[in-house]
Amino acid sequence: MSQLLAFGVFALQDPIAAEGQLQGLAKTIGLVFLVLFLLAFLVLFLKYAKLYIQAVLSGADVGLFDMLAMSLRKVNPTIIVAGRINLVQARINGISSNDLEAHYLAGGNVPRVVAAIISANKAGLDLDFKTATGIDLAGRDVLEAVRTSVTPKVIDCPDPTKGKSEVAAVAKDGIQVLAKARVTVRTNIARLVGGAGEETIIARVGEGIVSTIGSMETHQRALENPDQISKTVLDRGLDAGTAFEIVSIDIADVDIGHNIGARLQADQAEADKRVAQALAEKRRAMAVAAEQEFIAQVQENRAKVVAAEALVPAAMAEALRNGNLGVMDMLRLKNLESDTTMRRSIGGDSTGATTEAPTN
Repeated sequence: MSQLLAFGVFALQDPIAAEGQLQGLAKTIGLVFLVLFLLAFLVLFLKYAKLYIQAVLSGADVGLFDMLAMSLRKVNPTIIVAGRINLVQARINGISSNDLEAHYLAGGNVPRVVAAIISANKAGLDLDFKTATGIDLAGRDVLEAVRTSVTPKVIDCPDPTKGKSEVAAVAKDGIQVLAKARVTVRTNIARLVGGAGEETIIARVGEGIVSTIGSMETHQRALENPDQISKTVLDRGLDAGTAFEIVSIDIADVDIGHNIGARLQADQAEADKRVAQALAEKRRAMAVAAEQEFIAQVQENRAKVVAAEALVPAAMAEALRNGNLGVMDMLRLKNLESDTTMRRSIGGDSTGATTEAPTN
């Protein structure tokens, strides 16, 4: 503060000298800023010198300050510059560094998108930047899709990695036929976003093989004409709604499995046998229950007879007291009872013969 006051006093005393000092101070400050700017530019140039030289020599049209701006936006300048250089060298226009940067910020794989566009352009495929980035952001491998579109690949049906090596089908004669198919497909780029994948192709081809063999009268037809299976399956248009176009379906192997019809008949016979045994056991149990019921009824009737016989002596005594029964009647009754007892004892003889006893 005191220096400013002193300078103010000095300026009042000698205005011309004070003005000269101010001009010198301004030049010094400007020189300092110029040196700092040059140092910053030198650091920036040294950091991106290689990339900048590559961009300039290839005509990629990416400047130093563009690279600095990319770094500030957390974008890797090396990826963007390399992508631009590849596009320029491939004579592909209409894709700027801003487009590549936007795809990078969206989480896309810029090198694979650029490689896919270049491959599609060289192969004569219609693949623009918007479609390629959409495929990449959807989680598909756009470069692999282009390669598959150019060079079809073979899919095994069924997939051996799932633990199955053959498709099992049964002809109308009940014989099991085991078939293995190889499906040649190429990528349909127009249906790549939203289209079904390889698992759908495998499932549909397997279903077609099973239904085709199942419609054959005998298993010999499948063995004699395996190409009929592939033709029938191919004519169904199984690639509808998928990301692939089926080029061909080839039956690689056909083999005979088990006699499923005979096994089913044997299982049915065994089941019928068990049902019959269950019904017989049910009838036996009902017969045993009925027998036990009859025995119980017999015992009940015997108890009633014994109870009735117990009342006879009392009734006879009452009849004797009242004069309704005489002595001779009593003797004849005893004689009849003895005769009945004798007949019962004879009837229970081991010879089984019964003899008539004389009656009085």
